[in-house]
Amino acid sequence: MSIEKLKANYPVTFRWIPFPLHPDTPVEGKSLAELFAGRDIEHMRQRMKMLMAEAGLEYGDRTHTYNSRLAQELGKWADTQEGSETIHDALYRAYFVDKVNLYDIDMLVGIAEGVGLDASAARAVLEQRLFKEAVDADWQRAWEMGISGVPTFYSNELVVVGCQPYDVLERFVKHLLVSRK
Repeated sequence: MSIEKLKANYPVTFRWIPFPLHPDTPVEGKSLAELFAGRDIEHMRQRMKMLMAEAGLEYGDRTHTYNSRLAQELGKWADTQEGSETIHDALYRAYFVDKVNLYDIDMLVGIAEGVGLDASAARAVLEQRLFKEAVDADWQRAWEMGISGVPTFYSNELVVVGCQPYDVLERFVKHLLVSRK
């Protein structure tokens, strides 16, 4: 994965910040055919598969999109816990590979427990919406910054949007390191 390779080769840290790609997606999800009505879904799927492969990421044959709001709140909470780094990869896999509805609290608790986080604490976070305001603030900040896609890499007013090959992200990091001096 490009991010892991960057971490291994450069003194960088990454922070996951929630972004509302399709915030109006209903709880039960929406078919990609409905979401992208009139567009060539198969071409879009193949393009995503190619981009993900270039980034070293798996990508399943998804037919639906799901509301990721609760997953974002879970991830935000997980970032406050020891050993939370793996939650984001697990949520990615659940959504893009395993086709999990990320609005299903039981599924999210299982994912959290699967990466070593406390299941009862995760359930409380989700049922009581303890990180709703924190995610709301992240969404507001993203809108104010003009972010329109994921992933977005941002630092020092510089932005790289979308799933990019390693060499593009490496140039971004090198530029940031040179500008720090």
